[in-house]
Amino acid sequence: MSRPATRSLTSRALAVGLAVGVVAGLVVLAGCSGGDDPTAEPTPSASASTPAPPTATPVPAPEDRACYRLAYDEVVAPTTDRTPVECGSRHTSMTFAVGRLDTVVDGHLLAVDADRVQAQVATACPERLAAFVGGTREDRRLSMLRAVWFTPTVEQSDAGAAWYRCDVVALAAQDRLAPLTGRLAGVLDEPAGRDRYGMCGTAQPGTPGFERVVCSADHSWRAIAVVPLAGDAYPGEEQVRAAGEDRCRDAGAAVAESTLDYQWGYEWPSAEQWAGGQRYGRCWAPSGP
Repeated sequence: MSRPATRSLTSRALAVGLAVGVVAGLVVLAGCSGGDDPTAEPTPSASASTPAPPTATPVPAPEDRACYRLAYDEVVAPTTDRTPVECGSRHTSMTFAVGRLDTVVDGHLLAVDADRVQAQVATACPERLAAFVGGTREDRRLSMLRAVWFTPTVEQSDAGAAWYRCDVVALAAQDRLAPLTGRLAGVLDEPAGRDRYGMCGTAQPGTPGFERVVCSADHSWRAIAVVPLAGDAYPGEEQVRAAGEDRCRDAGAAVAESTLDYQWGYEWPSAEQWAGGQRYGRCWAPSGP
């Protein structure tokens, strides 16, 4: 008989959208109790301002495909002054796109930290990540890869800088980044890449020992399928939970050695996560290291 993983709701939002914006990620409130994906902290809002004359030489746009050694708290910040490192050395972040901000609306220059300006990047970077890492939408939702982004500081913007930078990072666990290794362009198109950067767990979801980790680390459970959920308004916990149980039971059976006795788990989004754009749940099953 099938044995579902214990499912008790937790309430922690993910940070990188990741908002990192995030990450976003990248914020799953688990229906199985357990760690949530990390989520980025909201960027400060700002109002429209009148153009200020440049006071210094604009900071040049970042180099595409540059690598950086960043900590988690640095990638959820809106700006960074870190210098690149050799991509052949240990690094946790790689730039996959550089673009230009549109800061003029109806003839008014918006501050670089204005909500409208930041929203441009929060949309552009996750969209461009999909094309960069490849894979299907489900592959990306089952991975620990996230887009993070940076813009100039207010002072740099006042001096004429108008670029934005999109980086890819891999979450090792809650609030911790994994080193990036190998080629990242199209990495989720290949089974080896999905195995390396997949989303796994240190124990059965819903148990005290559960922590969400990247699959290249030691693990005993793995996220194996995504359950799309329809609707604009949050249907309620009971409905989103029921919507995935059969799908996850079948997904667990499909990867089990025996369909007579197997375990499976299901995570579903909270109302808060739903409002943030997460309209899907995840199925889990036991997995070897």
